[in-house]
Amino acid sequence: MRSVRARAALGATLVVAVALVAAGLAVLLVLRANLIDQADLQAEVAAREVAGELATGTPYAEVELDDEEDHPVQVTDEEGRVVLVSKDLRAVTGTGTSGVTPVSSAPAGASPSPGDDDDDGDEDGDDGARPGRGEVSSDDPDFSEGTATVDGTTADYRFAAVEATTPEGVTLTVYAGAPLAAEQEAVNTVRGAMLTGLPLLLVVVAGVTWLVTRRALRPVEGIRRELAAITASEDLARRVPEPGSRDEIAALARTTNETLTVLEASVERQRRFVADASHELRSPIASLRTQLEVAEAHPELLDLPGAVADTVRLQVLAADLLLLARLDAGEKPGSATVELGALVREEVSQRTGDRIAVSVEAPEDGAFEVSGSRGQLSRVVGNLLDNAQRHADGRVAVSVAADGGGVRVEVRDDGAGVPEDERERIFERFVRLDDARSRDDGGAGLGLAIARDVAARHGGTLTVHAAAEGGAAFRLWLPRSA
Repeated sequence: MRSVRARAALGATLVVAVALVAAGLAVLLVLRANLIDQADLQAEVAAREVAGELATGTPYAEVELDDEEDHPVQVTDEEGRVVLVSKDLRAVTGTGTSGVTPVSSAPAGASPSPGDDDDDGDEDGDDGARPGRGEVSSDDPDFSEGTATVDGTTADYRFAAVEATTPEGVTLTVYAGAPLAAEQEAVNTVRGAMLTGLPLLLVVVAGVTWLVTRRALRPVEGIRRELAAITASEDLARRVPEPGSRDEIAALARTTNETLTVLEASVERQRRFVADASHELRSPIASLRTQLEVAEAHPELLDLPGAVADTVRLQVLAADLLLLARLDAGEKPGSATVELGALVREEVSQRTGDRIAVSVEAPEDGAFEVSGSRGQLSRVVGNLLDNAQRHADGRVAVSVAADGGGVRVEVRDDGAGVPEDERERIFERFVRLDDARSRDDGGAGLGLAIARDVAARHGGTLTVHAAAEGGAAFRLWLPRSA
């Protein structure tokens, strides 16, 4: 089942079905329990009425058994013999005994029926007083379910058993029943209504879920169609439609458009990068080719130093492009421990023949350790020094110091500085300011871009500010090694 609408409709239908079945069972159980409680109460009342009459000494034949069909009665003695039943009771189950025929007379040793006179009571001078009143048990009655056949009709009943003691001390058990027909009819009616209404309700739930899901997913289909069109046309300037709602689909559309914007900018940057790289590579290659062609025709005119310079420039540019490609590919800088003070001193020591000497302020206590690639960090320091020496009038200084939870390397010069509105632009690839271009001795405008990318890959930052000497101050900040 590949359709989201179908899966949502099926899932909602199953959840509702389970919930309704559980709720229906709970309703049926509660309804049945309540109706049985009512039947128990009716049976108990009927049993206690009969037990009350027996406790007052009313003879069996004079006990009133009203509503025999609604409340059939069976009375047994201590030995389980039936002494009294409803007149039309023909069969019974679920009571103490299934007998429905009272004993005709008490056997030898048994107590007589309540109300029987003692014929010999006066011969010994007895004054003829009868025993006192018996009692009805106050304990909760025992309940049971069974059947009773009254006047030829068999039905289910709920029986209550109540004990009564006659004035003569005979303990009798009165079983009185209450019909369960009302309970069964009510339960069957509710069950039938549920079985009829449940399928209809599930169909409604499935249909409504299908329609709501289809309407909710309609913007998704529009997003999909637009993305397919963008893929086919390769036009990254197009954007997917954003619905006016504030739900997750609208957030998805906005995120998709933001991704397309970033992708468009990335592709455009890549195109400019390729174009600029081609332009920068064309100059030294064309110059080198020209010199070689001239040398082929006139060997005495070969400018060997110029050819070597063009070759070195081409080699440096190729190395820069390769490093940028690795950085763009997400190459991790590594986890070696690098002491920035020693790195800066080593980099400056290799510049003895430069146009402008570099002064260093870097303590030798080895307290400026960071994690990363020594080669890449050395490349950053070298690029910053190259840039400072290219623009300085007569002084370049570099310092290393602690800065919060990291280390700050600052390279300053006394040149013209960087205009404030150009301080971010100079970190773009192949960007050279006009005054720098006139003094450029072969740079392609990649040094500062590489330095910032490497700093970012190491979890640091690279910014430019105004130096105290009047020129530019480039600040490289890197987090300390853990």
